[in-house]
Amino acid sequence: MTKRLPHNLRSDARDNRDRILDAARATFAEEGLDVSLREIARRAGVGAATLYRHFETKEALATAVLAERMAACAAVVDEGLADPDPWRGFRTVVEKVCALHAVDSGFTSAMLSTFPGAVDFAGFRERALRSADRLARRAVASGHLRPDFVLDDLIMVIMANSGIRATSREAAAAASRRFAALLIDSLHSGSRSTPLPPAVRLPITTAL
Repeated sequence: MTKRLPHNLRSDARDNRDRILDAARATFAEEGLDVSLREIARRAGVGAATLYRHFETKEALATAVLAERMAACAAVVDEGLADPDPWRGFRTVVEKVCALHAVDSGFTSAMLSTFPGAVDFAGFRERALRSADRLARRAVASGHLRPDFVLDDLIMVIMANSGIRATSREAAAAASRRFAALLIDSLHSGSRSTPLPPAVRLPITTAL
């Protein structure tokens, strides 16, 4: 028979896990995925051994933390696809995806690189990009999105948005909103004055 832990001990374990997740969420968002587990344990106010009892690897911890962001991002793309106005749906995706990435360096790192062993970032990314591509094609067909737009342009938007540096999360979010507005305006078919240089295929989209 499995020996049951005392209720207060189980409660302490849950509290420790919650503190670790909160610290990881904040640390990944601020510093990206390169931060050490010891630093996360320090911020959580627990020992390294306690952290490793709950999460044996950084990949396991990232899975628990970033899956929430992935779900939020997927919901944004679904929202855009569901909009009967493709251009408005496309704008919504650009605005909200930029907002998500502006305040979470860890999520951006996971989207733009390979993080083996963690939650299936590659699979999620492929599904999200395929959906975004369908939405972009609809927006082009509606006559509002410039016809020379390609999916790699959206990746470059995320890359550029991730470079925003500000003194606070609030300032980063505000700068991202302005950046997204400038980008959306430039992507409207009515703003096109000169042809774009040839598109460059990026590693993230080559499998699509």
